[in-house]
Amino acid sequence: MTTPVALPAFTTRVLPVIVITDVAQAVPLAEALLAGGIDAMEITLRHVAGLPAIEAVARAVPDMRVGAGTVTKVHEVEQVCNAGAGFALSPGFTPELLDAVQAASLPFVPGVMTPGEVMRARELGFGLMKLFPAEQAGGIGMLRALAGPLGDVRFCPTGGVSPANLADFLKQPNVAMVGGSWLTPLEALQARDWGRITALARQACELAASATAA
Repeated sequence: MTTPVALPAFTTRVLPVIVITDVAQAVPLAEALLAGGIDAMEITLRHVAGLPAIEAVARAVPDMRVGAGTVTKVHEVEQVCNAGAGFALSPGFTPELLDAVQAASLPFVPGVMTPGEVMRARELGFGLMKLFPAEQAGGIGMLRALAGPLGDVRFCPTGGVSPANLADFLKQPNVAMVGGSWLTPLEALQARDWGRITALARQACELAASATAA
């Protein structure tokens, strides 16, 4: 296996994890997040609208780095590439899935939960991994424990991250960014309340900035 392709450059340390159920939401949502200072988003494949939503954002909002989440099957790699995803994330990884992302030259963040999985992903060349589900895996305590024997690895914890603990996660030296769904609450999407989305994005960016400066 060759060296994994690096993620595209973006500034945010907070990655929204989004389930789109209506493709018409995708572009205004991306624009609302950008207005709040977030320039990357993960649209999951948990709904059939996910792929066309990725395509819509990739085509209409070039300043937004749109990635595909919940990529768990080999055939999905080609699908998200064709849709225009600039990167992909998964709750886990398999040899077949890693072969597919490598063949597609798709930047990829594999999911891990145990030290053994972290070691395996590191052997395959990955330096950034998705700790998922972060809360069930031990949260900040787990990240601190992993930092000792596996200090050369960085994580994107996802699952249980919120405004209440966002800064604490980002203060950990081995945390590159966090992922979370609180930035795009279902009721705000359904109401097309883009102002609320922008406000949540701005709040998250301010919390991230304070954590970085600490």
